[in-house]
Amino acid sequence: MEDLQKRLINKSIEAFIMGIEIYNKPTIKYRIEGFSFFICNAWELLLKAQIVKQNGEQAVYFSDNEDRTISLEDALKLIFTNEKDPFRINMRRIIQLRNTSTHFITEDYETIYAPLFQSNVVQFINKMEEFHKIDITEYVAQNFLTLSVRPQTLNTQEIRGKYSPAMAEKLIQTQTSISEDIKDLGSTFAIPIKTTLVMIKNPKKADLLVSVVDETSNQIKIVKKLTDPDSIFIYSPSKLVKTVNKKLAASKTLLKKFRQGEPVFTSFTMHDFQLFKKFYDMTNDEKLSHKFKLGGNYGYSQNALNLIVEEIKKDPENII
Repeated sequence: MEDLQKRLINKSIEAFIMGIEIYNKPTIKYRIEGFSFFICNAWELLLKAQIVKQNGEQAVYFSDNEDRTISLEDALKLIFTNEKDPFRINMRRIIQLRNTSTHFITEDYETIYAPLFQSNVVQFINKMEEFHKIDITEYVAQNFLTLSVRPQTLNTQEIRGKYSPAMAEKLIQTQTSISEDIKDLGSTFAIPIKTTLVMIKNPKKADLLVSVVDETSNQIKIVKKLTDPDSIFIYSPSKLVKTVNKKLAASKTLLKKFRQGEPVFTSFTMHDFQLFKKFYDMTNDEKLSHKFKLGGNYGYSQNALNLIVEEIKKDPENII
């Protein structure tokens, strides 16, 4: 790896981790602004490393001023050429937030931007793997890559009661605009962050214990099924296999198999996935898979992806 490219990547990873740490630290109130600063810096360094890789060091400098490098916006245009790409729109929103974050950004912006931040984190991890074969989970544990979001949110009337008319209208306008984009642009633009409760019979497998009684004003509704499985079980079998291979490639992991008695090292295949699916009984585990009514096909969750990758990394020579 070239020296400049390596330095850019290392600084990009550090900026990304700082953004995650600031956002997930409960004592910091400046986390929306702080995250937007550091995630934009992380993307700028990541994209410049890719430009250097493709076109050489001079490509990131202005032709008439070698002391200045191109902006994040210019780097995005060079790597992601489609202006209507949901990710480009995601970045445009976060860049706007960064550019105006010194002016009247409040804690109530968090519930508006958190879905965009979470999608952006996922895209950063994916592009670091795709461009530079680096697995971010080697630097940050997978469970820390989910952003911690305040559950409180204000409705329109509460916003108008809490802020000045100008600030309230700005906040409401932003909330409405982003909500419309979330509906139209999908998970590449935003990933809604929510908690799903599912009733199970075995208390040893539960993360939270509750009881259902009639003599209380605090009632819960028993959930029979997931109401939005499309946002959770996002991997088809082929997409799952492809994503597993991306993650394994980032850590330079190959599977050991035998052909005609001779050992060979290969990537993860659909046949390997079928073995995992059978061994872990994935189609009967509601945390790993969901059978969709339309077409009767199964979708697989991030938990399923993590399970496969983690088990392979533990023992790639014997797992199959």
